[in-house]
Amino acid sequence: MNRNEVNLQPMTAAIINLGCKVNKYESDAMKDKLIESGFVMVEPEDIADIYIVNTCSVTNMAQKKSRQMLRRAKKWNPEAIIIAAGCYVNAEHDVLKGEDFVDIVVGNNCKKDIVDIIREYMDDQKDRDYFVEIGKTGEYEEMGNLSASHLDHQRAYIKIQDGCNQFCSYCIIPYTRGRVRSRKPEHILEEIRGLAKMGVKEFVLTGIHISSYGVDFKGQDVQYDTVMEKALQRDEDVGSVDLGQLIEQIGEINEVERIRLGSLEPRIVTEDFLTRITQSGKICPHFHLSLQSACNETLKRMNRKYTIEEFMEKCELLRKHFDRPAITTDVIVGFPGETEEEFALTLEHLKQLKLYEIHVFKYSVRSGTAAEKMKDQIPEEKKNERSNILLELTATQKMLYEQSLKGLEDEVLVEEKVDDSEEDFTGHTKRYVKVNIHAKDDLVNKIVKYRY
Repeated sequence: MNRNEVNLQPMTAAIINLGCKVNKYESDAMKDKLIESGFVMVEPEDIADIYIVNTCSVTNMAQKKSRQMLRRAKKWNPEAIIIAAGCYVNAEHDVLKGEDFVDIVVGNNCKKDIVDIIREYMDDQKDRDYFVEIGKTGEYEEMGNLSASHLDHQRAYIKIQDGCNQFCSYCIIPYTRGRVRSRKPEHILEEIRGLAKMGVKEFVLTGIHISSYGVDFKGQDVQYDTVMEKALQRDEDVGSVDLGQLIEQIGEINEVERIRLGSLEPRIVTEDFLTRITQSGKICPHFHLSLQSACNETLKRMNRKYTIEEFMEKCELLRKHFDRPAITTDVIVGFPGETEEEFALTLEHLKQLKLYEIHVFKYSVRSGTAAEKMKDQIPEEKKNERSNILLELTATQKMLYEQSLKGLEDEVLVEEKVDDSEEDFTGHTKRYVKVNIHAKDDLVNKIVKYRY
């Protein structure tokens, strides 16, 4: 099939997104590019001419699911063009490019060229390989501005950076996403202005490690922690634009009503940072602080750069600047070497923290990481036991937190009607608590007052 034939009969394409919010942003951007070029987008379960699987590789299970989805797409339509994109390509490039159920592999930092990639394949039907050594590039992959046409019109995830310099011992992401690369602030602001004028009310800043935003603007391949040491010492020369400054600039856009942040490193939470980001009054009091373990010995083996005492101080600082903020975190149970005593410390500290939600993960060996070779791997039975304990704790803490909000006035971004009801709606408060509202008027995509 040549390009002229394609122009006569538009091809259908489906994008299957796996993994994080960064992947979701990139999938939406690829969808925009395909629509602009005349492709007709269909749902993944429909029969499509092209299937793009935007893969995940954060765990071995995620990688397995990515592989299964590629095989499934080939079964849905054996004649379709099957494209493997994203982190799985970077993790297992040599293996994946030789598979007969994949026609094109597209690594990270190549997704922006998706239309040209498809057209090149259609010209000669030869398997294609688009791949860069992600650890050696300093280029942020600019995908262009998102269109609000296929978003939910209430909330938009905005990618502000890519990559990570931290190298936690359990994590493959620095190898699949590369080093920190920050998006130019003018591009971020332009995209947000455009979406806000189209009616988007809330903007969620996302990335692989958003706390490190801006550390690369001076051409330095430095760890976020090095920059934080300077910031904590009140050294002004920590980068041309950092996350706090970016949030300040977004807050100055009149049409923006809410700003929500993705996962933060605890050490970015300082008096100065909080003072700056609260000036516009648009920041949502909902913060996800990365923890992973509440035991210092475990944190050291994970190569995390803070202590549980520091984490607890940061939570108190957030509670000082915000009234009853919703604080959430991630915790990995069963990390290599985690003794009964270490888990007991984690449990006790989590009880003291009284968080809104704890996202609990059972450690799984990720090939290619330092933790893979660690001694004292924990049996699955023990991981399940510890996971269940923390899941019970977080259910209790979530209930207590929501009870503590009773009588407090908040605002709800109304997102949709409940089922087929004409007068029942659902949405999220600024603290990201999901609530229902009864009203005779259509409130979708409006922000209304709410009392818990």
